[in-house]
Amino acid sequence: MQQPELDLSIIIPLFNEDESLPELAEWIQRVATQQGYSYEVIFVDDGSKDKSWEVISNLSAKNPSFKGIRFRRNYGKSAALQKGFEAAKGRVVMTMDADLQDSPDEIPGMVDMIIKEGNDLVSGWKKKRHDPLSKTIPTKLFNYATRKMSGINNLHDFNCGLKAYRYDVIKSIEVYGEMHRYIPVIAKWSGFTKIEEKVVEHRARKYGNTKFGLERFINGFLDLMSIMFVSRFGKRPMHFFGTLGSLMFIAGFMLAAYLGLSKLYAVYASIPARLITNRPSFYIALTCMIIGSQLFLAGFVSELVGRNSTERNQYLIEDYRNL
Repeated sequence: MQQPELDLSIIIPLFNEDESLPELAEWIQRVATQQGYSYEVIFVDDGSKDKSWEVISNLSAKNPSFKGIRFRRNYGKSAALQKGFEAAKGRVVMTMDADLQDSPDEIPGMVDMIIKEGNDLVSGWKKKRHDPLSKTIPTKLFNYATRKMSGINNLHDFNCGLKAYRYDVIKSIEVYGEMHRYIPVIAKWSGFTKIEEKVVEHRARKYGNTKFGLERFINGFLDLMSIMFVSRFGKRPMHFFGTLGSLMFIAGFMLAAYLGLSKLYAVYASIPARLITNRPSFYIALTCMIIGSQLFLAGFVSELVGRNSTERNQYLIEDYRNL
């Protein structure tokens, strides 16, 4: 893996944030200069319709440490972060939002937690939030569900935009769709388990309006299910589909066998009994066997697809000795 060239990279995804960018850039520059960091700030313009790109161009002309990537249209925060990760060259890589709700004064503390304490990832926790209850209550439920499903019990705010990463982490993971909420989960399943949290300041929004609606909580739950499945069964889908299919088929077969044997016994003992096809339980048994067979076949097809994947034998390696 290529070695980092700078002390710090800061990735800032943005969409229509032209008002806040000059103040944010000046604040970051002041903090980085005071700490003596060699740094870069990568603004990723996610298809803004305002003057955001013009502001980024002016900042870059004045200071080469400010860089920009511009999308032709709006692709979402995950796509912006992924492109920023690909371009980052810092030993520590940080992400923050462009709306000034994340304080650059938190940068030194989070960098120290990566460099001095040896953590792989440090996630901010906006313990005191300036949000209405309609946003904070669903957020708490979302974070609780994510903690229980992922096993990362020491994080309280998975979706906080202010995070710090070791260089190896961002070069080893891939963020797509709307998976930016689950970067700590993705990192954990990639083998980076030193994940810690830092209480950070949540500042009230100074310019513009939020770009996210309540639909993000529905999308967030669906994305959580996706990442948990891919992380656990991405390289062995037959273990999931085959197990589930076998259980359903066996349950259906045993129920059908019971119905058949009970009918034979009734005929043998001259006991009046309904036709098997007139009993609802017969159709339940038949449905279970059909679904079980389909799930089993889905596992076979998934295995065939996986064997033809170019990533089937890609594994993350921490280090080599005497090779």
